Amino acid sequence: MILATILRPLSYQYQWLYDGISRLAALAVGGETRFRQLALEGLKIAKNDPILDLCCGAGQTTRYLVPLSDHCTGLDVSPVALERASLAVPQAHYVGGLAEKMPFNAAEFAFVHTSAALHEMEPEQLEEILKEVYRVLRPGGIFALVDFHRPTNPLFWPSLALFLQLFETDTAWQFIDRDLIRSLQAIGFRDCQQKLYAGGSLQVIQAAK
Repeated sequence: MILATILRPLSYQYQWLYDGISRLAALAVGGETRFRQLALEGLKIAKNDPILDLCCGAGQTTRYLVPLSDHCTGLDVSPVALERASLAVPQAHYVGGLAEKMPFNAAEFAFVHTSAALHEMEPEQLEEILKEVYRVLRPGGIFALVDFHRPTNPLFWPSLALFLQLFETDTAWQFIDRDLIRSLQAIGFRDCQQKLYAGGSLQVIQAAK
């Protein structure tokens, strides 16, 4: 994890480096555009549905959400990321705050999305975030996420392990061993569906409140 302590901060400091890494990693599923829309496949989102891009970062996925709804909100704890997002995707509304303590009312959103962010959370923090997602969703609302997963094809282990060693912390290794479906069901989510990509090293989950 020594290199991660150097490369990880650099990737957040320099947007071009982060974007380059993301595009390279997304090649495993057919490119960045497809990666950013994986969690949206099969969903019906109305233009008046309020939607939340949780841990939106610099708006990399938010840009794919704003054409779907006129009421798109991005939440992130980083003021720098939110500034970048507001410049890149000005159609959305941005709010600063913690994912585990969202500054939103209960049942405020019809759809909550998060992309490659949950693996950065400590286990207890992740549990609180999932509970918060459930709280801010409307009954019948959908939570969709895309993130790492323990590979089912051993050929994908070296590339994932190298990526985690270079850019991630211990939380990512803990995350890939977590049964997210079970965690979501324990909170109250239903109709939890999981799809695996890139030899099982990437998971997409859609769950309903």
